[in-house]
Amino acid sequence: MAGFTPSLENLIDKFASLPSVGRKSAQRLAFHVLGMSDSEAESFTEAIARARESVHRCRICCNFTDNDVCSICSSPERDKSTICVVEDPRDIIAFEKTHEYSGLYHVLHGVISPINDISPEDICVKELISRLGEGNVKEVIMATNPTVEGEATAMYISKLIKPLGIGVTRLAYGIPVGADLEFADEFTLIRAIEGRKNI
Repeated sequence: MAGFTPSLENLIDKFASLPSVGRKSAQRLAFHVLGMSDSEAESFTEAIARARESVHRCRICCNFTDNDVCSICSSPERDKSTICVVEDPRDIIAFEKTHEYSGLYHVLHGVISPINDISPEDICVKELISRLGEGNVKEVIMATNPTVEGEATAMYISKLIKPLGIGVTRLAYGIPVGADLEFADEFTLIRAIEGRKNI
């Protein structure tokens, strides 16, 4: 059987390089793109280009935003005395679906992982400590994933925060070890928020 053309093979490879996209899914996506009309394909490419150009990190919490400060940090409705620390912007979406948490967030954009050469300097730890120096925060909730790296990162950050006299809590997970927060249902996350404990 003849293989794909070099251009199609390259497109499949690009889709296959995305997280959680296998070879078969990459082929389906590539063929779907080829089946688009010119205007649909142009709109698709423009959406990617526009997002890459305009989306950046909030200067306060490091979440993705189109503005200087994200909508959560700028909202007068949020409880400014609590910060929930997460690994990834997608984790914020999971928490917001619960409608139970009204505080602020801080996105680390990763976890400490010596095996992968990721140190505290490679994630947004110093930005978090800088925020805490303003004196408004009373509690930091460590909501990193329940993995070895997530636990190690939570412990590292909690040791930096404790001398500041700010309470540090850890989510009480009803989530299996090794699972990602973004896949947890709302009720599991609500229980985790309500059952958080000091660390």
